[in-house]
Order: sequence, then C-alpha cells, then structure tokens
Amino acid sequence: MLRPERMSKVSVTGSKGVMPTVIETVHGLNLVHLSDYDGSWEGFDNGNPIEGADDASQKLVTVRALESTLELSADEAEPGTLGDNWEDRIEEIRTRVNELDDQRAEVREELRQVDEKITRVAPFAELGIDLDLLSGYDSVEIVVGEGPQDQIEAAVDAADDIDAFELFTGGDVVAIVAAPTDGAGSDPLGDALVGIEFTRHPVPETEQTPSAYVDELEERKRELEYEIEDIDAELEEIKLAEASFLLRVEEKLTIDVQRAEAPLQFATTDRAFIAEGWIPSDEYERLVATLDDAVGDSVEIEELERASYDRHGGSHHETVADDEQPTADTEDDGKQQKAVTDGGSTVTMDDQPPTIQKNPSAAKPFETLVQAVNRPKYNELDPTIFMFLTFPLFFGFMISDVGYGLLYVLVGFYMYQSFDSPGITSLGGVAMWCGGFTIFFGILFGEIFGIHELGYILFGDAGAPMGDKGLSPATLDFALAWLIVSLLFGIIHLNIGYILDFVENIQHGHGLWGALTHSGSWMLMLNGIWIWVFTPQAADVKPEFLFTTFDGAAFDLGFDGFPMMTLVELPIAGGFELTLPFLLVIIGLVLLALGDPVELAEFAIPFAHGVSYARIAAVLLAKGGMAFVVNLLVFGGIQTPEGNRPFLAPWTGYTAEDGQVMFEGLFHMGDGAVAIGAFIVGVLVLVVGHIVVLLLGITSAGLQGIRLEYVEFFGKFYEGGGKNYEPFGTDRNHSED
Repeated sequence: MLRPERMSKVSVTGSKGVMPTVIETVHGLNLVHLSDYDGSWEGFDNGNPIEGADDASQKLVTVRALESTLELSADEAEPGTLGDNWEDRIEEIRTRVNELDDQRAEVREELRQVDEKITRVAPFAELGIDLDLLSGYDSVEIVVGEGPQDQIEAAVDAADDIDAFELFTGGDVVAIVAAPTDGAGSDPLGDALVGIEFTRHPVPETEQTPSAYVDELEERKRELEYEIEDIDAELEEIKLAEASFLLRVEEKLTIDVQRAEAPLQFATTDRAFIAEGWIPSDEYERLVATLDDAVGDSVEIEELERASYDRHGGSHHETVADDEQPTADTEDDGKQQKAVTDGGSTVTMDDQPPTIQKNPSAAKPFETLVQAVNRPKYNELDPTIFMFLTFPLFFGFMISDVGYGLLYVLVGFYMYQSFDSPGITSLGGVAMWCGGFTIFFGILFGEIFGIHELGYILFGDAGAPMGDKGLSPATLDFALAWLIVSLLFGIIHLNIGYILDFVENIQHGHGLWGALTHSGSWMLMLNGIWIWVFTPQAADVKPEFLFTTFDGAAFDLGFDGFPMMTLVELPIAGGFELTLPFLLVIIGLVLLALGDPVELAEFAIPFAHGVSYARIAAVLLAKGGMAFVVNLLVFGGIQTPEGNRPFLAPWTGYTAEDGQVMFEGLFHMGDGAVAIGAFIVGVLVLVVGHIVVLLLGITSAGLQGIRLEYVEFFGKFYEGGGKNYEPFGTDRNHSED
C-alpha cells in the first residue's frame, strides 16, 4: 500500500469523574494513538496518575525481576485467570525465589574463590615441594613465582643485600631461598628482582602437600557445583509451576500501569479533562459507539480533523470540529469543557498523525529496510513496495547463481522460522526473496557455484539464454552488455523516483507548474542526457560498444543506438545540430532555474546517478570471477581450440590432451601422497572459497543494492521521519478480561 491508512484526530472531553471509565474503555479498544499535551493551553495542566499507579508500578517491577531471574519467555504460558489471592501468591514466590537466588549467589562466590585457590596452588604442584616448607623461616626469605630463570639468578647473585641463595625450579616456576645480610632491607629479594618480569605467587596457608590441597579444593568445587545444580533445579520447578501465573500478572499490571498513567498525556483542570489522539478514520464510529455505551452523554467526542497527504509538510487537514470558542473556566453545571480556540479553528494538541504501514504480506519484510532509513511520514508515499520490486532484482542479478541462491533461501528460511525478533524474521524474508531472484538469474546464466554447465543441461547445446558473464577477453562483449543493462536498470529506477515525486507535487498543492519545476525538470534532464549518450552525435568521443553490443557483438537485437533526432542545425561551432535530447536537457535546466536556481549547481546529478548503477555489473563480474577462480584452483582448466575455458572436471568431458592447460588444479596435482594431500587441500579450498564468495555476495551485492535504493532512489522523493502508530491498549495474550 503506497499510502498510509487514513487517520482522524479525535478529542474526548468530560468531567474528572468519568475519566477512569473513559480510560478503561479506550484502553480496551486498543485503537487511539494518544497525543501528549504540552502544557500550552491557558488554564490546563497535565493530569496526575490515577490512585494506585505507584503500587502497580512497584508490583510490576517485582514481577519482571522474578521473570528475569527465572528466565521466563512469553511463549511459556497459557491464558487463564488470576484468582483472588494473586498478590499473596506473588509475595510467596518472590520470597522463595529471592532466597534461592541469594543462596545461588553465595555458592557461586565461594566457587569463584575455590577456583582462584586452585589456580594459585597449581605452580606449587609443579615445584613438588611441600607447602609448609616454603614459609615460617626467620633467617631466610622465600619467594615463589614465574620469570626468566637466568635473569633471576643473575640479579639475585649480584644483589648486595643477599648473602647466599638457592633456586628450586619446576617447569616455569622458580622458588628462591635467600639469606639476607645483616643490614638488608625489609624486602631484599623484591629489591633484587626490580626490572625483571617476575610474577609472585603467594604461598597458600596449609600444611598439606600441593597435590593433596588441590584434591581437597577439587572436591569442594564439585560439592559447590552440585549445590548450584540443586538450586537451579528448584528454580526450574518454580518456573514450570508459576510461569503462566507470572506472565498473567505481568500483563494485568502492565495494563493497570498504562491506565493509571494515561492522565499524564491529558489536558486537565480541577473538574474536567481533554484527551486527544489519532485513530484510523474508519474506526471513529466504533469509538463513539463504545464510549456512548460506557458513559453515555457524560463525555463529548469530536472528530477534529482528518489528515490529508502533504509530502512537503504543509498543514492540509480537513477540519471537522465546529468553530465554538469556549474557555477553560469550569461551569457550575458541570458541563464538559474544551480548550481555548484561536481564530475560529479549534486549538488542538500539535502533533502529526502516526503512520500505519499496510503492505502486502510478501512485501512486509522490506518494511524493515525502509525503517532502517526512517519510518515514512504520514504525509508521504511508503516506498516499501518499490523496495520489494527492485532490491531483490538488483541483488539476484548481481549474484546470479543457482547454488548461492539456494543457500540464501535456506538461510533466510531458518532466520524467518527460528527467531522471535521481528527484525531478524524480516531479514529472513528479505533473504528468501533475494535468494529466489538469485536462482532465477542463475538459471538464465546457467551457473551453479560458478560452474556454467547448468546452461547446457537445461537448455541443450544452445546454452544459457543470457550467454556468458564476460569473464575472459574472448567474452568481453558480454561484460559490456551487462554494463549497459545496469545503466538501463538505473535509468528506469531513477525515472520511477522522479515520477513519484512529480505525482506527489501535483497532489499536494504545488500544481502542475510546481511539479514541473521540482521534479519534471530533473526527469527531462535525466532522459535527455541518457538518450543523447546513445545517439550518433559526437560518436567519435563515445565508446564504440554503446552501439555494437546489441547489434551483433554480444546479442543480435538490431539496436545500434537511437537516431540523431535533429530538430534544427544552428550556424555555430561549424554547424551544431540541436537534437531532441539536447532540447529536453535545455528545457529541464530552464524549468529548474525557474523553480530553484540554487539547484543548477547539481545539474550533473542525473548523469552521475545513472552511472552509479554501473556498480551492478561490477559486482556481477567480481562475484563471478571469484567463483571461477575457486573452481579453477580446485578442478583446473584448459583453453580449447574453440576458445572455450572448460574446467578439467568429469562433467565437462575434457582432458589435458584437449587443449592448453591453464592450471592443472588441486584435484589433478601430483601422485601418491602428494595427490592425496592436494585433494584434501582442494576440498578445503572448494568449501571455504565458496563460503567466502557467498558471504562477500551478501556484503557486496547487499550493500551496493541497498545504497542504490537509499541514495539514488529514495533521494528523489522520500524523506522519512514519521512516528509509529502505537495505540493506547494491550493485546491480552495470557490473562482473560
């Protein structure tokens, strides 16, 4: 759907006494996107939360903390009722879960300390010296640590404060036993080891041998791990028993908090309130009927305006409310009030209508790509459908390989089915569409994982309908053909963008003249420039392939360029011919100057943006070349007398005797053990190489394609910056009303 759903601004005005009932009713409808009152009306203030909001918020925090501790997910419950004693039950669950969680935290802390002790005692086990022998001496100092033994020995030997010493080593661990001199400082060994990378290990306080001490610590570690498992099992039992209940309580409290805090968005006086919001226009009557059933004549409901589309942000709204001008003063009879009005038009909360994107289910995943730029404003076209029609086309053409396409489809299907995140599932849908187009173009190119034999299998001796990708000098004409096709993609794509902008300008107050100067000028220049490129005028400075590629060089379609289309020959520069394409460009420049002369500085944009689409052909050739190289390294290849470049693989039927060997390939290299090793390496190169090509296909084709959409295409007509339609209400999934 190109347009967002039609929205109406509604106002509900009533006395404070009926406000809770109105809030409950509107919340139950889940239709009204509430507007925030900004405090600008004289005599009105933002409302205060309904009594009980703080208590409900605290309980909600408690329940969500319990869900986090128990690691609950929304799909682990069935709908049901809460019962009368749900608050007491929550307190019982909270007490038990907190006790277990605190107990688990204590056990985990002790386990961490045990692990640290095991780590500290490990070096002493390497030494093989009883721990009680490494401490408790008055006449000698003992230090244990790790460092370069030669440097340690030299440093200690050269120290003036050490009379004698002995080194004991085990692995990388060194124990230094030193007798200090009478006048030595408090840490003679530390002073001696200054400047050496030496890591000290404190001696554990135990009389056991290192191995016995480690065994004792390992046993304690196992006990603690069993305790954690028991606690986790008990928490899992609580989770299984209380999951549905907790999720129902969370849903109830969420609703209570939403309702209680709703007045914060209202304009209120001591006795009355005004609530405004946006609602789909076709739901207005249902809102009126439901509120009438709930509170009767106690509130006044008005449709203030129906939003219309203004792509340039103008305030073109159809006002529906009357022109009364009441004030905020409270009347004695308790009648409902309205905000002060100005100039005969009802003053309302100043906000733009939210956007509801309604696209076909097939195009729905592409809304995520559009929102990556920004959500459409309510007053502009939603470009999702165009993204759906063009992005997979560009991507598929750039990769064009049946094998890679199948993998993209499988990965996309996995993402679509296996994740709850809307963003990931949407990307999965996009991947499946891109994979489908990749398979389609792969069939037309007759290519599967870079191997071109598929074309002959499917289409016989004639080969693939789209011929070759042009990866060799002999097939260069095909590469030039895909360059021209890429430019054609771009010209069509850019024209669509300018046409959309042209229509938008006509529909939203700028008229035909505004549309011509804003977007028609660019469209004329775009088509004039590119038609001229393919005319014979100044052919001597244009690449020859523009006129020969589709006239027999690559494809014999009989196209050798557009005719000259001369309108008049001017007596300047040796007889300059004014052609129709030149005239289109001149008219476009004149219109652009009349509309906004500043934009003349960007007159080259139509040509530059068209050339930008050459990246499609560039990625096509780069990806095809990478896949070809991977296969060439593995299978090898030959150049036949007919000019073919088949792989030396069984399916081609060629051997080394049938032509000049380009590369013999890992699968045909050497004899005996060398052949086996080369074959294993070949398998690795084949698998890893194609995985790399697959991933680079995503980054290159994906990024380049999305850039063409965002920069070249969206820049013609799309701004974004809308806000999502978020109705006041909650869909009940776990609790019953």
